Amino acid sequence: MPAVERRAIPIASLRWGGASRRLACTLILLTAVPAQAEPAVRILDLPFKTREIRGPRSEAAVSVATSGLLPIARARPERDGKAAGDEEQAPIAVVWGEDGGAVLSLEGGSVAVKPVGREAIEGLTAAETPRGALPGSRRALAGPLSAYLTGRTRAPDGGPAAAVLTIRERQPMAVSADPKPVPVTTVTVSAGDDAVFAPYRPRVTRLAGQPVFLAATLSGQDTGGLALIARPGGDAKAGDSRTWAVTARTPPGPPLKIAALADFAGTGAPQAATVDARGLLRLWTLGPASLAAAGEAAGYTLGEGDADLAAVVETGGAPELALPVMGMPALAVVAAKGGLRERLRVTLPAPAATGVAALGEGAALRLVVGLADGRVAVVAPDGGRP
Repeated sequence: MPAVERRAIPIASLRWGGASRRLACTLILLTAVPAQAEPAVRILDLPFKTREIRGPRSEAAVSVATSGLLPIARARPERDGKAAGDEEQAPIAVVWGEDGGAVLSLEGGSVAVKPVGREAIEGLTAAETPRGALPGSRRALAGPLSAYLTGRTRAPDGGPAAAVLTIRERQPMAVSADPKPVPVTTVTVSAGDDAVFAPYRPRVTRLAGQPVFLAATLSGQDTGGLALIARPGGDAKAGDSRTWAVTARTPPGPPLKIAALADFAGTGAPQAATVDARGLLRLWTLGPASLAAAGEAAGYTLGEGDADLAAVVETGGAPELALPVMGMPALAVVAAKGGLRERLRVTLPAPAATGVAALGEGAALRLVVGLADGRVAVVAPDGGRP
């Protein structure tokens, strides 16, 4: 068969009237832009009601992935080799309830379920709450550093709270043939005058190459804020009580929770996303001694208790934030580069309640959502099989 020459004919050269030409151009532009796929939602077939969910950045996910409990091929994280402030993570989510547990992972672009006994998961996650920590609380862990709430006390409204944040740091030791305990330094940091720490998990990140912690505080019955805990000057010796202190606070406002930490604006500076009791999502840009407001949007929630109801969404560009919408069974994906805006909203079969986790990134992203009725939903934001 002879070759056929294909030659583009400029629209302007066609002998059409002006209206016809404009219509043709419009049709060409419309067909050139692919239609955005609708988000897809699937309920996982689990033989138990879920009450706990941990995402890839959790200590629980790392413990399960490196335990040998399942044949998941993962390189064991170099716990002592990681720089302080760098969180470990594993590409799985872990869910469990009274009657069982499961590990969720991406296989072939879809979320696969691998059953695991609840007792096994709870055994591996026991370290989340160290001895002496506020009951039911979890620690932040990054390399040789860990931080958790201690000093059980009462918040101004009568609820549970913590008087101090305890920071522990494993110290390097020389290689020896004789077994020796790893030296650990411990420092406690108070929330400040007339303030206590809210009963929510502290977070850890790196700022100017140095590890820092963030924690929510309460200073009145309806007043709270965010505290940045860092090493002033960055050169104090480990073990010195002056090595850690509250170096910055947000202005007093409604009690808040930390949603996530990431460079949401894509500027190279870490930011904290918080949601307060009124449903206001705020971004705070971290500095060595500052927490600067960087945008806000109303209409979101992190629910009751300390469940992780928000997740960082990796897009290949600036990270985004997935979190529940206030007052309705829906999940939103919020972008911050160029200003806060809701990029996507997905209706759920029931409100999110036990956790939100992100697996994969880009077009392969899948969001795992623990619902209030004990079911687990998987969301494919860009379509495809969840």
